[in-house]
Amino acid sequence: MSELNRVIHEPARLTIIALLSSVKEADFLYLLRETGLTKGNLSTHLIRLEEAGYVEIEKTFRGKIPLTLVRLSPEGKAAFQSYRKSMKDILEPSKMRRVPVQLPT
Repeated sequence: MSELNRVIHEPARLTIIALLSSVKEADFLYLLRETGLTKGNLSTHLIRLEEAGYVEIEKTFRGKIPLTLVRLSPEGKAAFQSYRKSMKDILEPSKMRRVPVQLPT
């Protein structure tokens, strides 16, 4: 059986990775709104994902307003694809080991 990636498997980080997998990049406020996390929790999870090399964080300005952009790194894309394959392997019924049962005759 495939091992699950524990960094991605945590529900909040899985939500973040799934959101980022469908866009080129997302700003902090979009992720905050879509995940329902607090600013502190989102920041903590993003730092953990950045430390794992799964996301790239760019801090910039839009005019005079701070803007934090987050994108999935190539390593993050590969890790998410691997995670999805692992989950599919676990959940797919045909992959489950079947034990033959002998009925009394």
